[in-house]
Amino acid sequence: MPEIEAFRAIRYDLGHVGSLSDVIAPPYDVISPEMQNELYRKHPCNSVRLILNRKEPGDTPEDNSYSRAAGFLKNWQSEGVLFTEADPALYVYHQQFTFAGVEYTRRGFMCRQRLSRFGEGKVFPHEETHAAAKADRLMLFTTTKANLSQIFGLYPDPECEAQNILEKSIAGETPLEATDHLGVVHRMWPVTDPTVISAVSAVMGPKPVFVADGHHRYETACNYRDQIHDMGLLTPDHPANYVLMMCVGMEDPGLAVMPTHRLFTGVPKMTADELVAKLGDCFETNTVGQDPDLAHEIWEDIVTADDQGTIGLYASGDNRWVTASLTDAGRAKMAQVATDHNEDWQALGVSILHRLILDTLLGATDLPKPNYVHLVDEVVDGLKTGEYPLAALVMPATVEDIRKISIGGERMPAKSTYFYPKLLSGLLFNPLE
Repeated sequence: MPEIEAFRAIRYDLGHVGSLSDVIAPPYDVISPEMQNELYRKHPCNSVRLILNRKEPGDTPEDNSYSRAAGFLKNWQSEGVLFTEADPALYVYHQQFTFAGVEYTRRGFMCRQRLSRFGEGKVFPHEETHAAAKADRLMLFTTTKANLSQIFGLYPDPECEAQNILEKSIAGETPLEATDHLGVVHRMWPVTDPTVISAVSAVMGPKPVFVADGHHRYETACNYRDQIHDMGLLTPDHPANYVLMMCVGMEDPGLAVMPTHRLFTGVPKMTADELVAKLGDCFETNTVGQDPDLAHEIWEDIVTADDQGTIGLYASGDNRWVTASLTDAGRAKMAQVATDHNEDWQALGVSILHRLILDTLLGATDLPKPNYVHLVDEVVDGLKTGEYPLAALVMPATVEDIRKISIGGERMPAKSTYFYPKLLSGLLFNPLE
């Protein structure tokens, strides 16, 4: 059986909704209540009503945000707001964006990816998941019987063979286009030529896929498939055997991984000297001036060093920054306190930060969830509120780190990677029946 499959997507009819930009939305897990309200106001058929329907007073087990999402999906189809593609297609998807002052275009394609449990097939995770998020998405899968957003998958293709086949097939064709709230331009082309689809499927067949984003939804898709199986409804060609996947080559020049810095609460205030004393001989340290704005200078030095073992730490006790670089003694200590993980996991910046610095050297276990931010300006703004006794600037895991960690059967700490930009919801939906 094929590992990827073309499918007849459900899509917006632009004759009904007007601009595609008015009905698209970011992924559900980055939509704040304020943005949710804004998207509700933007268009009566915005896809936020499907992926993150608003909870209302008086919701019941029978009438709630999930049932409303299912109702919108059904009604929009019957009213012609949404239509089903006439022929199975793969969907080429480009994202044009600016990152660190440089313009990029990330290229990939959307398809159905055959499901296999993590560790049992060719799809590999790299981050831990949480039960509550999976329960929420399973309710949405069950009521809507559709994948409403894509899993983000990476695959090795040094020659870009699969993408080049698709790029050749869309040359000169006019794309569907939408611009999101961050100014990222999203373009999509359906490819229905059976010869092209067969060629891409053949190239992709033996390749592993590493989940870059969407671990909860991928595991939920497996749970939904098992649910259909237990009901006696799962046939070999049932769409629940697959999940909607965006496939991007690991070598694609438009693949940008942003850092995820941390702002911590629940940690006692320390001065820089007190922090350095706790780090001991595990780190070589350098302490600099009293200004949150120095985060920019610290981060530039960390990026230049390009070393997962170098971390910037802010001590609010005297408002000073400490640059900490892992020593041989630190590596030995990390190996001692992280025997449950392999050397690749132990070498990650986020692993060093959480397991060695926080859990071991500072004894700061069971902390409240940190405030995760991606821009240094966000770190500076957070520190100026006085709410955070400790902050950390940490290198992102690389695509190669993801490959090694995943193949090794490991999972990174939460928020180890942030692939920018996010994939849009609302370009298309994958029916599961």
